[in-house]
Amino acid sequence: MIVEMTFFILIGIVILGFGVLMMRKPSFGWRANEGWKVEGDSEPSDAYLVTAQIRGLVMIVLGAFLVLMGILKIALA
Repeated sequence: MIVEMTFFILIGIVILGFGVLMMRKPSFGWRANEGWKVEGDSEPSDAYLVTAQIRGLVMIVLGAFLVLMGILKIALA
């Protein structure tokens, strides 16, 4: 039981970290995901940057939820 909740906490921290990275640097990973589709030197569009930040916010909320649930389950066990 404790091992499962520790797993939730660790996964939550990883997701939280990626969410913070996407919020602070939304162009992270653009070259690997979308940049290879474009010839020449190009930059991500403003729409891509905004949606990346929104995805980062969602990841932060999900990560925080998983961490809190893991902590609460351990505390109540």
